[in-house]
Amino acid sequence: MASTYLDSIVSWHRARAERDVRPWRDRIDTVHYSGPSLYEALRSRDFDEIAVIAEIKRRSPSKGWLDQELDVTTLATSYEMGGARALSVLTDVPHFAGSTNDLREARSTVSLPILRKDFTVSINDVLDCVEMGASAVLLIVAALEVDELRHYVQIANYVGLDALVEVHDADEAQLAVEVGAQIIGVNQRDLRTFEVDPDHAASVIAALPHEIVTVAESGMVSRSDVVNAATAGFDAVLVGEAFVRSPAPATTVELFASVKRVGRD
Repeated sequence: MASTYLDSIVSWHRARAERDVRPWRDRIDTVHYSGPSLYEALRSRDFDEIAVIAEIKRRSPSKGWLDQELDVTTLATSYEMGGARALSVLTDVPHFAGSTNDLREARSTVSLPILRKDFTVSINDVLDCVEMGASAVLLIVAALEVDELRHYVQIANYVGLDALVEVHDADEAQLAVEVGAQIIGVNQRDLRTFEVDPDHAASVIAALPHEIVTVAESGMVSRSDVVNAATAGFDAVLVGEAFVRSPAPATTVELFASVKRVGRD
């Protein structure tokens, strides 16, 4: 299979992790997250509407800058006002122009649960989430060995974090279930062609246990896209570009968050 953009990014992060000499065994019992839960925010049956995870994202490798002058405090506040159920904050520096400071600033601004959106390839990466105030860690199945994935889910649970496990196909989704994932995000974008295929994403979640919280990722640029995700049975959507580029982010979030949840049969 040809190399993808994910391969090069993960290689960069693995090299970074190899230079990280902090002894994780000395850290693991000194950090514990006790703030708002991403899982509870997304699975809440007190709401009829689909849950929106609103993303703070300055740029992407495929589209370049989305907002070079992005103000985290202003955007996070707008997302919360618009009814986002949670935030996602990019902390990857070289590929997305994010930073851990962005997440810390968001954490000091809103009370919502926050997903650290980055390329997790070590135990120290998981523990760092707690120290910067994240509620959840992103684990990408395509970026990890099976033993790594299982171990990082266990570590996240141990320190009180939720884990959003990202998959791209049915095999990865089944693996995510087997390692104990409670939140599974289906990336609708093909890593080889960059095309978005909502029908494929819908087929991926069809066989998942109903207690799994499902999140549609990528390709949500309009309310109709969110309606399609809800119709497919997704509990939540993760949206970045449409909100970052919007001249009125709070209004756009509110529009997306008004879509009724359908659920799966």
